[in-house]
Amino acid sequence: MKVTEEIVYVGVNDHELDLFEGQYAVPAGMAYNSYVICDEKTAVMDSVDTHFAEEWLNHIDQTLGGKAPDYIVIQHMEPDHSGSLVAFAKKYPETTIVTSAKSLVMMQQFFVEDFSGRSLVVKEKDTLALGRHTLHFVGAPMVHWPEVLMTYDDADKVLFSADGFGKFGALDVEEPWLSEARRYYIGIVGKYGAQVQAVLKKASALEIAKICSLHGPVLEGDLLAEALQAYSAWASYTPEQEGVLVAYSSVYGNTKAAAEQLAKKLQEKGQDVCVMDLARTDLSEAVAQAFRYSRLVLASITYNGDVFPHMRAFIEHLTERNYQNRTVGLMENGSWAPTAARIMTKMLESCKNLTIAEPVVSVKGAVNAANEAQMEALAEALS
Repeated sequence: MKVTEEIVYVGVNDHELDLFEGQYAVPAGMAYNSYVICDEKTAVMDSVDTHFAEEWLNHIDQTLGGKAPDYIVIQHMEPDHSGSLVAFAKKYPETTIVTSAKSLVMMQQFFVEDFSGRSLVVKEKDTLALGRHTLHFVGAPMVHWPEVLMTYDDADKVLFSADGFGKFGALDVEEPWLSEARRYYIGIVGKYGAQVQAVLKKASALEIAKICSLHGPVLEGDLLAEALQAYSAWASYTPEQEGVLVAYSSVYGNTKAAAEQLAKKLQEKGQDVCVMDLARTDLSEAVAQAFRYSRLVLASITYNGDVFPHMRAFIEHLTERNYQNRTVGLMENGSWAPTAARIMTKMLESCKNLTIAEPVVSVKGAVNAANEAQMEALAEALS
């Protein structure tokens, strides 16, 4: 697949993987992207997961007609992108490895091999001339590892963005970009909003026609504009849209019924509402939806003097990713000593610019008339 006349895709699709990074369900598989820039000197952009080394090396061989590449640029050392580097180095012993100083250290950690004698260490603002193409290196620390470089090709106006702008899903599966890109970003990069904003500022000074990420499709045209707009919102922790996510944990159905009643009241007030049962929803999707919407309702039973385990995990995933700039409503249920609202409030204390809406809905078993009034007031406060 040609990205431009002189940039060729040589990546692979993985349909064997069920959990990315050991936790994110990927029913549509994953893509491990790699590219070859064909010029007076040739450069391979990144490696792929070790399980696909042979396929990847065959792609490179076919693209270059058996010629050895002059360079391989390693932007990111996570094993799904560096895993085939040793096989590459053995096949192409004369090829120079271009990477950051931190990546070179990590190579010894992962591979117990010293590549320093055949490496070119680069940093922010360094360049590498290939002929018509000159590569400009852009530092992107903690997006989402500390060693990360991005690379800008000034000839074709392509930004090779490492893991930035990636998404879940193999490239041979057609699906919209936004939903799985959101789940990918919030889950993997969401903690590092400030660092992403710094990279976006650098990118704004570049004339970018295409973005080539290490996961997901090449972004160009309307899709590129959509991606830049989404990243601007996600990195600044700005809600994508007005609306309410009602996330609940229920054992015997009473808390579920209460959450659904509140959702109905919100809908009657014209709100866009999404309701999720945390025990039956993919956690990463629930977290992504919480970042998508401007408001959130947490509805949990009291369980062993705490919140229900699925609710605890959900809130911990939010706070780990710097959840902020939202309004949150609370609903608790406990047959004799409801404490969930107090505990959830405590768990959210580290979140910046978070407003806890009043009143708290406190149920003891099934919803009664007093709870109905509380829900009506909370729905009004969230509208």
